[in-house]
Amino acid sequence: MADLAAAPVTGLGPIRGFAWRRDQRHRPGLKYMVSTGRLHGFESLEEAGLLLALDFAGDVTEVLSQPLRLKFRTAAGWRKHTPDFLAISRLGIWLIDVRPADLIQQEDRESFAATAEAALTCGWHYAVAARWKPHVLVTVDEMLSWRRPLADPLGVQPGLLAGAGKGLSFRKIATGSAFEPVARAHLLHLLWCRRLGVDLSQPLADRSTVVLGSEGS
Repeated sequence: MADLAAAPVTGLGPIRGFAWRRDQRHRPGLKYMVSTGRLHGFESLEEAGLLLALDFAGDVTEVLSQPLRLKFRTAAGWRKHTPDFLAISRLGIWLIDVRPADLIQQEDRESFAATAEAALTCGWHYAVAARWKPHVLVTVDEMLSWRRPLADPLGVQPGLLAGAGKGLSFRKIATGSAFEPVARAHLLHLLWCRRLGVDLSQPLADRSTVVLGSEGS
């Protein structure tokens, strides 16, 4: 553990391979992340959702799927655990497990506790993604559809940024533009790019207050 924090963490593959077969109950796959510019493996829709959230977070620079395997002792003997992701961001390094809250058993809690101790030893953060508010991933996925660079030949973005600077609602900002349908598309694009911000504790709707984001101008 003393050497783990100093080990290179970029350019590494998963500690074990991903398997696909016809009768499996979970759904693995590969998800492209704008933050890293490449595909990342996941073993369930819950893990795919976490990758989506990490991509939206903005400060992420690298993500490794199944980055390492821990071996630790419990009262019942030795056990192994492979965390799901290692996310490297400008704000620190996060070791992350993904498990729906209603599926977490006592053995999982012991594995998570051991992983948290390992992360602490390395100076990393640790989290278990166990539950999302129902609307969060749907909202971020809608923004994702407008993630690509978006030209602004009609010049709507300055007005949108000005409206956000006043803390107006999504609807008022959109309808205040001469090109409302185009403005709505640009609002979602600017939200994905974090030039605008919105409170994700509530569903995104016309009444949602839009503000300047961390990358706003």
